[in-house]
Amino acid sequence: MRRIAFLGPEGTVSQESASYFFAEQSQVLLPYKPISEVFRATVSGETDNSIIPIENTIDGSVREHVDLLIHEVDLPIQAEWIYPSVQNLIGYSSVLTANEPEDFSKIRKVVSIDVAIAQCKDFLRKYLPHVEYVYVSSTAEGVKTVKENPGEGMAAIGTKLASKIYGLDLLAPNITDHQNNYTRFILVGHNPPKLKPSDKVKTTILVTLPEDYPGALHQVLSAFAWRKINLSRIESKPTKLQLGSYYFYIDIEGSMDSVLLPAAIAEVEAIGCQVRILGSYPSYTYEFNAEVR
Repeated sequence: MRRIAFLGPEGTVSQESASYFFAEQSQVLLPYKPISEVFRATVSGETDNSIIPIENTIDGSVREHVDLLIHEVDLPIQAEWIYPSVQNLIGYSSVLTANEPEDFSKIRKVVSIDVAIAQCKDFLRKYLPHVEYVYVSSTAEGVKTVKENPGEGMAAIGTKLASKIYGLDLLAPNITDHQNNYTRFILVGHNPPKLKPSDKVKTTILVTLPEDYPGALHQVLSAFAWRKINLSRIESKPTKLQLGSYYFYIDIEGSMDSVLLPAAIAEVEAIGCQVRILGSYPSYTYEFNAEVR
């Protein structure tokens, strides 16, 4: 049975997305925190793989997670998938006014992570302009905090899974401002899972430019452009070696099993760039039903 580490505690979007992605496979999902311990669980062999949220529609790249992937571990990417980040207002129904489902005046504190609160700012501004925000390490930690403090006028922003795990009520479902709020997750580890085929394969690389080659970035991009290889994401990241020295983190729509992509990478290396391949892996995007959303 596959052992998979996720950012805990139980009830996070990471766990919810993993349960969905691995629904047809035998697996044990194990919570770790902080995110560095999720990586280390797989590095040490405690788990076979780790699930890492890497990018969000609204907030962009998850910088800390990308930095750990680049600087702290050497775990290849084995797969990626997209999952909706749906946030809900969760707590004890006793904070609601009878026959007034939209009266949240008894709620004095909202507990969650800063990202989730930012994703629900329109709802919060309209219905809970008076509350104090309490920031914790994850949405699930926020739901757990509310569970442990009954009668304190608290509510959390988190997943439906967390509300079930901690036995709390959905005070308001799907309060996310943008319905296109999705998170991209990657699966990392040296032990590849058996996955169903995907018609989309991506490759992620790190490119370090030579210091004495003017126009090197243009040459790198040209190596892919004239071969008509699409780059779906390019992000500069500091190497942490000296000021002004950067990696380029690049997602490529293509497989290392093709002819063109290895040739493009060879051309990039020929001009003096260093290239590190972080993984060549299947990519999955799903049509989510109403129950998931």
